[in-house]
Amino acid sequence: MFGCLVAGRLVQAAPQQVAEDKFVFDLPDYENINHVVVFMLGTIPFPDGMGGSVYFCYPDQNGMAVWQLLGFVTNEKPSAIFKISGLKSGKGSQHPFGAMNLPQTPTVAQIGISVELLENLAQQTPVASAAVSSVDSFTEFTQKMLDNFYNFASSFAVTQAQMTPNPSEAFIPANVVLKWYENFQRRLTQNPLFWKT
Repeated sequence: MFGCLVAGRLVQAAPQQVAEDKFVFDLPDYENINHVVVFMLGTIPFPDGMGGSVYFCYPDQNGMAVWQLLGFVTNEKPSAIFKISGLKSGKGSQHPFGAMNLPQTPTVAQIGISVELLENLAQQTPVASAAVSSVDSFTEFTQKMLDNFYNFASSFAVTQAQMTPNPSEAFIPANVVLKWYENFQRRLTQNPLFWKT
């Protein structure tokens, strides 16, 4: 029903079932993992009105399990990317895995999926730093790139009085660059993926 993927590793498609409605994936050498993708395989959907809360579990300094809610997967949102690199020193949260102390060694963490009512999922609050959105990251990168380009191009701006004639060199008026910059930002705000069309 579920799969788990860490970049540079094989896909895990057979979680360990630890209860009727709870599943876990082992994450060996978890300290070298930045992001985890959790997804439904597409073979078995959630029953109507159900979804899966996704947890990250790692051993604290005493070897006790620390569980943190990452987010959710549902039939309508069958996959999600979570950033776990910053969570390894955070505090645990309430979780449905009871007293299970699943990690057996200090280098093994786990991803836990608990099948629950969608109503219950909507009332839970994931760890804020676990959310990853590729569109937001792309938009942020593009904004920074635009700012950098405009600042770089503007640093070479000269007035017409300061220009020395050079017939082999082309000049672009700064207001043209500014107009392109503003148009690109407007289009990016309206649709972050406009450039794909």
